[in-house]
Amino acid sequence: MAPKNILVLIADDLGREQMSCYGGPTSLTPNLDGLAASGTRFTNAFASTASCSGSRTTIYTGLHTHQTGSYGLVGEMNGFQTLPQIVTAPKLFNDLGYKTGIINKVHVGPPDVYPWSVRTIEERGGESRDGAMIAARASQFLSDAKAEAKPFFLTIGYTDPHRALGTRGGFGNVEGNHSPLLHDRVFKPDEVQVPPFLSDLPEVRQELAEYYRAIHRLDQSIGLVLSALEKSGLGQDTLVLFLSDNGPPFINSKTTLYDAGIHLPFLLRIPGATPGAVNPNLISYVDVLPTLLAYAGHDDLNTGAAAGPRRGRSILPILSSRAEEEGWTEVYGSHTFHEVTNYWPTRYLRTGRWKYHRNVCWKLDFPFAMDLYASLSFEGIRNSTPPVIGQRSLKSYIQRPAEELYDLEADPLEVNNLAADPAHKEVLVGLRARLENWQEETRDLWLWRDGTAVRRYRNWEGYGREGLTIPDRFDFDVESPGTKGVGIYEL
Repeated sequence: MAPKNILVLIADDLGREQMSCYGGPTSLTPNLDGLAASGTRFTNAFASTASCSGSRTTIYTGLHTHQTGSYGLVGEMNGFQTLPQIVTAPKLFNDLGYKTGIINKVHVGPPDVYPWSVRTIEERGGESRDGAMIAARASQFLSDAKAEAKPFFLTIGYTDPHRALGTRGGFGNVEGNHSPLLHDRVFKPDEVQVPPFLSDLPEVRQELAEYYRAIHRLDQSIGLVLSALEKSGLGQDTLVLFLSDNGPPFINSKTTLYDAGIHLPFLLRIPGATPGAVNPNLISYVDVLPTLLAYAGHDDLNTGAAAGPRRGRSILPILSSRAEEEGWTEVYGSHTFHEVTNYWPTRYLRTGRWKYHRNVCWKLDFPFAMDLYASLSFEGIRNSTPPVIGQRSLKSYIQRPAEELYDLEADPLEVNNLAADPAHKEVLVGLRARLENWQEETRDLWLWRDGTAVRRYRNWEGYGREGLTIPDRFDFDVESPGTKGVGIYEL
């Protein structure tokens, strides 16, 4: 029986807008375009969160971040970790007899919860942008797996095209990151396409030009890896998945749950499937692990341990669909932190037409990730007159209401909030109820009433017997704090 090999390629901060196969600049991503042509291109794939570590945990666990404890970035002084009882992809595939490995960026922890049998580069002191070296290490892994006669589950975590931390406007385009095996292409500001969620400013174009250069390097490395896979003779038995952890590293995208931050590239090639398919169904990153398990013939392993059953499901039954299938019409997501200093819990529900955001601590200003605040593009935006980001005012980006509702058919950039519009009250109430039902099912501590986490009280049955009442409102009302004569949220 042929092995069921798996290769997962994860870009860091790559948006759909920059990929040619999604309508981006011509010839910027030819190798990814080739992968799309040989497999299935999903047009409605969504991350659960728009932050690097958290998004990767959803890929590896099939659970949302509020289910795993991975509320924000791992490492440094952030330190968010996946709970020890959570079952992850490397653990599952180790137990199934696979040779498991991760090359370059890991960005999840702790290691004993993510026990890849082979780790390269990061464990030796850091990540690399040398795409040729990454491809060479992938080639060696493939050779070792073949020699050991083991099926493999290999993940390559790219650092490109993430910003180079410690620089303003840098994307790692320095000497040492461009192997002679790769062609370094320098882009000019007037060559870039400014995506509609950004303002067309000189600083934005300057950074996009550097961003393109890093994307071009990423694409070539992926081409080398796919070539090595074919040369190994294992390609015809290997599932290949390419995706990005979150949207571009610009304000109004990364760290937000607006579509620019979570509506992402998703290319899936499965042996025997019809090539060149375009699939419009709404899928979530929590569907990734169930899909990989189903491909390997082990879809019965669908449990996240103490977090409960995984919310995701295999997308293999709809892989060949060219139209939206029943039951694949909505996705949910959860964001709580980016850096530990960036606390801003928010949840979303998206359908084909509607997008609902519940901003739990909406009275806080929306925070800036360090690299976005320091960017040249944000400096240009904040000093423009008036300060706007694409079609959104800077003020409305930073100060958001408790609820946001958008008609994506009329307003794909999510600018015109309809939550307070009486004409859309029925839609708002319906989506709110569905989101809260999802929060209940996923045991989300950020299902709040009267400014408190109702699940914390529900876990203690005595509160109900002793007559605890919680007013049925989002926030604590300091002007009218009493519990008598108000609607009560039923515990």
